[in-house]
Amino acid sequence: MKYLYRTYQLLIAAPILLVLTALTAIVTIIGCTLGNAHFWGYFPGCIWSRAFCRVLLLPVHTSGHEHTEKHQSYVFVANHQGAFDIFMIYGYLGRNFKWLMKRSLRDIPLVGKACEKAGHIFVDKRGPKSIQNTYDSARKVLRNGTSVVVFPEGARSFTGHMGVFRKGAFQLAEELRLPVVPVTIDGSFQVLPRTSGVSFVHRHALRLTIHKPIPTEGRAMKDVMQEAYQTIMAAQPKELQGFVENKDQ
Repeated sequence: MKYLYRTYQLLIAAPILLVLTALTAIVTIIGCTLGNAHFWGYFPGCIWSRAFCRVLLLPVHTSGHEHTEKHQSYVFVANHQGAFDIFMIYGYLGRNFKWLMKRSLRDIPLVGKACEKAGHIFVDKRGPKSIQNTYDSARKVLRNGTSVVVFPEGARSFTGHMGVFRKGAFQLAEELRLPVVPVTIDGSFQVLPRTSGVSFVHRHALRLTIHKPIPTEGRAMKDVMQEAYQTIMAAQPKELQGFVENKDQ
């Protein structure tokens, strides 16, 4: 069965997904250029992510959508198990949002340009002024129910376990008095471990759990960050609970 699935990936899924990725990027670029980046910057990517999981025959389970309100902006923070975290968030979070993403992703052909046109925020850490510009961009985005999604670990896990959280997302939430919503991703590490490099996908269930928002007003930032961390950790399988240092952070 493993080799049959690999043959399917190589001969059928890969060509479909390459074409679909290019088309999604082109549609996003053209749509956002013509106008209404709020729509074109989200829905093509949402459809692409769901199609990606379905073409690869990956079961997806979600829960917790009832915890968020439609017109409220949030700072969503999620653990970063692997590459498929992107598809889980984009396809199944169910909220129009912008990513806070690494500046290096802008260099990916077509995809980087599409992300730029869609209004996603590239995190620039080259100096205090650059960091401040990142926060200024986020402030403009966080209105009218649009949210941001951040991986506070900043890098994918090598083991599936959670590393430390960086404080940037929590500082932003505190400054703008926005609730922080913890999100637990499970299964992404098993589907495509970071240690495997460019490899075949392993068929495994993916789970996205949206937890109750954590208010930031009147609370110390470190307490909000700790609560978010523990909430995400508690929803992980027992074998992946517990801190493991990620030297790439």
